[in-house]
Amino acid sequence: MSSSPEALPPVSRTAVGVAGLRAVESGRPDRLFEDPYAGAFFQAGQALFPAEARGGGLGRVFAEQVAIRTRFFDEFLEGADQVVLLAAGLDARAFRLDWPEGARVFELDLPEVLEFKDAVLAARSARPRCERVVVPVDLREDWPTALRESGFAPERPTAWLAEGLLVYLDHDEAARLLTDVTALSAPGSRISFEHRSEDDELLRRARAVPNSADVTGLWKGGLGRTAPEWLTEHGWRPETHSRTELAAGYGRPSEETTSGGFLVGTR
Repeated sequence: MSSSPEALPPVSRTAVGVAGLRAVESGRPDRLFEDPYAGAFFQAGQALFPAEARGGGLGRVFAEQVAIRTRFFDEFLEGADQVVLLAAGLDARAFRLDWPEGARVFELDLPEVLEFKDAVLAARSARPRCERVVVPVDLREDWPTALRESGFAPERPTAWLAEGLLVYLDHDEAARLLTDVTALSAPGSRISFEHRSEDDELLRRARAVPNSADVTGLWKGGLGRTAPEWLTEHGWRPETHSRTELAAGYGRPSEETTSGGFLVGTR
């Protein structure tokens, strides 16, 4: 299978654009995180985007969102020693974060995504800072079996991250995925993902960007505003974190209002 960016499916191509935003943030003197591989991912995949679209409308809309969520999820994973990245995409946390001794990070995504990613990392001679386990799998199929066969220990507390994923699933698909996560989660496990409704201001602004339908047309909404209730009903204790409040705490206050944020559920 080719490691060319052209082999990436439409949803996975958005990860290249997000990597470009992480690279921009990493270059700021007041950066909220440092991702030394983001620029390489974007450079390797930038041919997917017309020259006039690079750094364009959607990038301007989502730049601050990507910066805030990356920092928040970095903090969410601090101290975790068994981590599962659902639809890991071009996430380089196994290579750039400090991990406790013996930590294992499982990266689940489509084979073509992981091949593209690993080719870029190999060219940079990147070395993970933990035990990194790559699990090529389609999350619409029997991914729990693939995860267990890769050495995942369901009896251990796990930190699950679904960054930028659920919006691409409809309600039933998101519920099915999280039901599988729940079945694999020992007491003390945690999960985090973005939390916003379909009428969130950020999503409205994105849909108003000219020629954005290639991306926004992929959105299905996930669990939407019912996510906290779903977590509670399935044995998780949810906490909602406001993006606006996080931005202010990170020194990035904004005059823009958004009802969005992030959820953390604990078993």
